[in-house]
This record gives sequence, C-alpha cells and structure tokens, in this order.
Amino acid sequence: MYSKFGRIGYARYIFDNIPERNEASWNTMMSGYVRVGLYPESIGFFSGMIGRGVKPSGFVIASLITACDKSACMFNEGLQLHAFVVKIGLLCDVFVGTSLLHFYGTYGLVSKSRKLFEEMPDKNVVTWTSLIVGHSNNGDLGEVMSIYKRMRLEGVCCNDNTFAIVISTCGMLEDELLGHQVLGHVMKLGLENSVSVANSLISMYGGCGNVDEAFYVFDHMDERDIISWNSIISASAQNGLCEESIRCFHHMRHVNKEVNSTTLSSLLTVCGSTDKLKWGSGIHGLVVKFGLESNVCVGNTLISMYSEAGRSEDAELVFQRMTEKDIISWNSMLACYVQNEECQKVLKLFAKILRMRKPVNYVTLTSALSACPNSEFLIQGKILHAIAVLTGLQDNVIIGNALVTMYGKFSMMVEAEKVLQIMPKRDEVTWNALIGGYAESKDPNEVIKAFKLMREEGTPANYITIINVLGGFMSPGDLLKHGMPFHAHIVLTGFESDKYVQSTLITMYAKCGDLNSSHSIFNGLDFKNSIAWNALIAANANHGLEKALKLVVMMKKAGVDLDQFSFSVALSVSADLAMLEEGQQLHGLVVKLGFDSDHYVTNAAMDMYGKCGEMEDVLKLLPSPTNRSRLSWNILISSFAKHGCFQKAREAFHEMLNLGTKPDHVTFVSLLSACSHGGLVDDGLAYYYAMTTEFGVPPGIEHCVCIIDLLGRSGRLAEAENFIKGMVVQPNDLVWRSLLAACKIHRNVELGRKAAEHLLELDPSDDSAYVLLSNVCATTGRWEEVENVRRQMGSRNITKKPACSWVKLKTEVNKFGMGEQSHPQTGQIYAKLGELMKMIREAGYVPDTSYALQDTDEEQKEHNLWNHSERIALAFGLINTPEGSPVKVFKNLRVCGDCHSVYKHVSAAVGRKIVLRDPYRFHHFSDGKCSCSDYW
Repeated sequence: MYSKFGRIGYARYIFDNIPERNEASWNTMMSGYVRVGLYPESIGFFSGMIGRGVKPSGFVIASLITACDKSACMFNEGLQLHAFVVKIGLLCDVFVGTSLLHFYGTYGLVSKSRKLFEEMPDKNVVTWTSLIVGHSNNGDLGEVMSIYKRMRLEGVCCNDNTFAIVISTCGMLEDELLGHQVLGHVMKLGLENSVSVANSLISMYGGCGNVDEAFYVFDHMDERDIISWNSIISASAQNGLCEESIRCFHHMRHVNKEVNSTTLSSLLTVCGSTDKLKWGSGIHGLVVKFGLESNVCVGNTLISMYSEAGRSEDAELVFQRMTEKDIISWNSMLACYVQNEECQKVLKLFAKILRMRKPVNYVTLTSALSACPNSEFLIQGKILHAIAVLTGLQDNVIIGNALVTMYGKFSMMVEAEKVLQIMPKRDEVTWNALIGGYAESKDPNEVIKAFKLMREEGTPANYITIINVLGGFMSPGDLLKHGMPFHAHIVLTGFESDKYVQSTLITMYAKCGDLNSSHSIFNGLDFKNSIAWNALIAANANHGLEKALKLVVMMKKAGVDLDQFSFSVALSVSADLAMLEEGQQLHGLVVKLGFDSDHYVTNAAMDMYGKCGEMEDVLKLLPSPTNRSRLSWNILISSFAKHGCFQKAREAFHEMLNLGTKPDHVTFVSLLSACSHGGLVDDGLAYYYAMTTEFGVPPGIEHCVCIIDLLGRSGRLAEAENFIKGMVVQPNDLVWRSLLAACKIHRNVELGRKAAEHLLELDPSDDSAYVLLSNVCATTGRWEEVENVRRQMGSRNITKKPACSWVKLKTEVNKFGMGEQSHPQTGQIYAKLGELMKMIREAGYVPDTSYALQDTDEEQKEHNLWNHSERIALAFGLINTPEGSPVKVFKNLRVCGDCHSVYKHVSAAVGRKIVLRDPYRFHHFSDGKCSCSDYW
C-alpha cells in the first residue's frame, strides 16, 4: 500500500520488520522501488534478494528491465539482467521477453531486439507492439509498416496502441493513403471510437499537412483527453500555424483541461524562428509559472526552439540549468552546435557523453558524424566509425548514410563505397550520398557508374539524385559525354519540371562553358522563381561580373524577392569588381529587409567592404569574438593581409585559436599571404610547418605559392627552388609565375629562364611567362634577349595583357591605358601630371628609370614612366574628387615600383590619402608613407 502511494520509506520499514518474508514480500518491495523511480536502488535490492536465495518472478524481472529502460543510463545493468534471464531460463516468459525487446529498442539497438524477437517462443500483441515501438523510435518507419503487415499475415490481432503507432508512422511517412488503409482495418475491428486511435489520426493528418481533416477528427470525437488537445495543437504547430496553435491552447484552458509538459512542448516547437520568438518567450514564462522548468521534455523543446531561432547562448543556458537530462537533451544540444557549425563543441560534448557513460543512439552519433565536414577531421571521423561498430549502430541506415556522406566529404570514395556495400539496407539517401561524394571529387565517370548501379538495384531516383549527378559535370568534355545525354534522361523521367533541377541545369551548362544554354533554359521557364534567378546570377558571375550585377537589378524589377543567396552573390560580385557604391546600396537593402542577421550575408558584406578598401566598415560588421564563425575570422585575417596590417592579421589568427576556433585551408592561405607581403619570412615558414604538424591541414597549392612568394620576395631564391622540388603537390602555373616574378625583383636571369620554361611547358600561350622573362632580362640590361623574347611572342601571335587603371566616380568607371589620349579630360589630366611632377621633384623625388623596361635614353625612359596608367588615373582622381577626400585607384596588374614612389610623394605634396588596389593587395598612401612599408 505504502509503495503505491510513493511512501517507499514506510514500505521499507514494514518490509524490514516482517519476521518471515516470502517471495511475494521481496517481489512487492522490489516493484515498489521501480514504481517510485528509484532505479539504481531497485538493482541493489535485487542483488540482496538473489544473495538470500529468493527466486524472482517473471513479473519482477520484467519490472527491473523496465527500470533499466526508463533510467536511460543503466545499459550495462540491463545486459547483466538479460544474461541472468538466460541463466535461470526465464527467456520464454512473454513478459520478460517483451520488456527486453523494449529495453534494446530504447537504447537504439533494434538489430538486437529483432534477434531476440525471432528467438521468443511465445509472443503476444504487446510483444509485437514493443518491436514496432523500437523501430519507430529508431527512425525505421518502413520497418514499422513491414512488421504491421506481418502481424496481419500471421493473424495477430492489433490493439489500439498498435494502431496508434502505425497510424502515426503513416503521418511521419506523409502517406495519407496508407493511413486510410490502416484506418479501414481499425474500423473492421471496431476500434474507431478509441481515443488513442483518434489521437493518432489527428497526428497523421497533421504530418501529412491536412490540418482540416485533423480538425474534423478532433471536432467529432465523443471524448477527448489531454492527448487529443496536445495532438491538435501539435498538428497546427507542425504546419507552421502558430496563431492557430495558440488559439487551440487558449480554448483548451477555457474548457479547464489540464496543461502538461507535452502541451507546452508542442507550442514551443512552432516558435523556433526570429519573428515568432516573442511567442516562445511568453510560453517559456508559462513553463516557469507552472513549475515545469525541471521537466526534461520541456527543457529539450526549449533547447530546440532557441537553437532554431539562432539563439545558441540561450539554448546552452537552458541545457546547463537542466537538473535532469535524457538522451534527447544531449542530442538537442549536439544538434544546436551542428546547426551553428560549431564542430569542436559538438565533438567535445560527444566526448563528454561517452565519459559520463550516457546512452548513445543513432541520433547522437549522426550529429557527431555531421561535425566532421572535411578531411581535417579524418581522425575524429574514423574514431566515430569505430564507435558505430562497437555500439552495433553501423547497421542503422541513417548511420550508414552519415558515414558514406562523411567519407565523401573527405574525398575517400573507396571507403565510402565499402560502407555502402556492407550496409544491410540502402535507400535513396545512401546512393545520393555516394553520387554526391563522387561529384565533389570531380569524377564524372564514377558519378554515372554509381547512378547506373542505383537504378540496377531498383532504388528510385529523386530530385536530389538528379542534382548530385549534374553537379559532377564541370567541363565541355563532360557536357558532351554525360551532361547532354543526362539532360535527355531528365526530360524523359519528368524531372525537368522540378524547380531545383531547373536551377541545377542552368548551373551545369554554365560550369561546362555553355552560358547560352543556361540563358535558354532560364528564358524557357514558365515561372521564374528566386531559385532560377539565383542560379542564373551565379552562372553569370563566373563568366562576366557586370552582367551578374545587372541581373540582380532585373530580378528586383521583375518583382522577385531577393533572398540570402541573391544578396551573397551580388555582394560577392560587387567585391570582385570593387564597386563600393553598388555594394553599399545592396548592404542598405540587406538591412532594410532584415537579412543583416544572416551569417552568410554579413560575411559577404564584410568581404565586399574589405575588397573595396573600407577596412573600417569590415570592423563595424564584424561579430563579437565569441560569436565569430571561422568564415568571419578568415575574412578578417584576409582583409588585414590585403590592407597591409600584417601584425593585426597575426594577432587575429592567435585570438581565433585562443577562442577555440580551428583554422582551415583558407585561414592559412590568408595568414601566409600576410607574412609574404609583410616580409615576415621566419614567421611564415613556422606557420606553414605548424599548419600540417599542429593543425592537420594538408598543404595545398595556394599555401605552396605563398611560401615561394615569401622566400622569393626576400631574395632566398635557392630555398624557393628547393621548396618547389620537395612539394607534395604538383607545381602549377602559379608556382612558376611566382618564382619568375621573384627572379625579376632580384635580377636572377638563369633561374628566371628555368621558371619561364616550366611555365611554357604547362601553357605555351601564357603571355605572362614571356613578359616576366623579358622584364628579367631588361632589368639586367640584356636587350638582345629582350628582343628575342618579344620576337617569339610575335611569331606565336601572343600579345601582352595590357595594363590599365581605373577610377570610379558614382556609377561611372573611368578607365585608362598606357599613355591614354582618348579621355575627354585628356588635356586637364596631362596638365595635372605636369603639375604633380614639378611638386614632387621639388620635394626630393628622383625617378627610378630601371622600371622603364625599354632600351632608350634616360629622358625617354622617364617620359615613358609618366605615361603609366596608374599615374594618369591618379591625376584624373585628384581633378574630379572633392579636395581633402581620399582618392581610390584600381589597377589590373602589379603596381610599378617608380609609380609607388610617385604615389607616396604625391600623398605628402597634396595632403590627401590615396588608396591603390592591384590584384594582390591595397596600398594606403598618406603623408609620404605606404601601408606596405615599401615591401610588396
């Protein structure tokens, strides 16, 4: 009696004072501990009971196994009980077997529960239902329906609990027709008036998006319980009907129905967005008011709500304050970190789960695997794979899919295919992951091969399959061999009408060099949505930046709403074209439409300001250090490097490390570039070696180019050459061009010839090889060799890329070539140049005619230097911008050394700041000094 009322202390006192205890006494006391939730104590009591030689009943064993199930942290004790059951021969007891089934299902080990089920001699409807529950909780929805069909074939009569789970599964499968078929079976057995069946029907219709039918069932129920109200609130919430959910909640309270944790959890699920968070905060207040803060289910939903609304700090706070956590609590927090791309936090929390011996299921492990986005996490990924094997979760199809995806991200396609081959069951997600991996590895032949194998196995393709296949085609050759035939397959199978496939076709043709076909597909669309517009904008951005920006304007005029992707691409184009005014206008629109809270848009705006020379604006937009993503850190380090703030780039890198953000491939490219441009040779070399040894980032060609540039600029040409010989990646044109440029600076003709030869082997039509070699010879006065190189260019019809500079005034770009004479203000420009020449000569400027690479007299060389495009652009800028304002000049090639000297002198003479951007960096001139400290 006392244990039934939760007074376990009194019950134990009476038990201890019974002079003669029988099996019933022990069993009753044992059940009392389980009933009040004292699960560890129940195991301890059971050990004492066995020690006294008392024989436990099947009911007690089943109760104990249920305790291990409900505790969510007594897996090992459950295994020991299973062994004990086998030892005493109680496995044939249907109640014991059923409780073991439920136990394994709770811990996600459905393969073990299935094996146990098949070995049980006797099964009842509860046994079958327990197996169904295990598969349902494990996400094996198809298996739930298979077991239900088998029950019917074997003549097992379902109860209302069985039907409730099966009907709810139809909702999760979004298969309303299948649900109606099950409903027919319900009516045949006369269970249509069951409250639990009606509740599951409401859930099913909600899952299928048919809220009207859900309300019809609800309105026609003769009797409703709290689950009925929770189900209709949940159905509304599932379909994003926030206000309808709130109305149902208000009605529920009006009819004096008790509000429980499920009610509030259902309401919280619909508040996981920035605009609905006000409702969520109000419901959080009700949670506190009703004293449900300690409820695990409510805590879990609060974590998810704050996570989805982008409030990870609030989610963490809720998690930390939870006095009790179940497996869903841990999984929810992991999911929050995954959503914020905080990979290190995911892995640290997962390690903590293991250390605390908390249960791990397929959801836990899937989140951990998702936190291994690239080959930097190879070791962690392999450890997680081993854990999947050790815990028996590798047979789970979702885990298998996550492993195939992970190895695909690592470009380890042999391992990805091995995982796929040993999976006991594969679905379209499995094949999509494999095809996507081959597409990422740029292996179109394997992409097609995997697609054919998928079809041979009978797995139907979906739109994601089609998108992944198209993503594998990157060149004109791929287009002819695979792309166009696959396009025909798309038309035949009806996927051509899918909006995502349409946009991917636009992208595929553009990537393969056929932009006309991209425009043709776009123009042929009956409905041009934002996805199609974004695809076309991105396609044009890779072929002609100004056209891409015009398309953004056209998209807006067409009345199509710009989204995060549109803004990101448009800002990126503005950055590459250095169109500050357009970028500022776009950023203004971003703020106006509320996209300034979007992580990717903010980073695109930061990058735009950095590339347009506005470092102050980069710092204004920069998130606080603790909220900075790796992408934000990378943009900051890159911007500092481009603007000559080399020490600040290093400081940002070390701050990033101190805050626990792991650097990646891009981080080190920016950092090494800063060291190269700043002359920080020893620091750069130290970072390069730490990159692989400490941070596990494999050296890429971009890192190698930075090191060659670093050594070359500092005159350590022999070391640069030896570095090339020892490179782990094949040297490309950037490598040899960087070495050749260094040979020009340090006048090393012999090594310059070698570099030029390698460059021409890679591309005989590369004009930069001839130009740089000619310049190397010219700087050493070898004019005959210069003429010889120029004759070779002429005989091979190779022309030098002409140098040009430009100044942007409002929306107008004024472009100038060498000795420009066609500009309307030519007279004023050259008069200004003469004025500047006189001013800086008086200030001590002496021309360095070694930068005039023609075999002429000194006077002509000096005249040629004053015809350089960057000087003409500077004169134009000074004439046409307000007195005292900064002048911005852009050049398509590296600035000449003497022009650099002129810019320094002019900045002092006219008292104005001048910003010069070349392809490599920004030079900020002020008071006769440059931000590069004359090292660039």
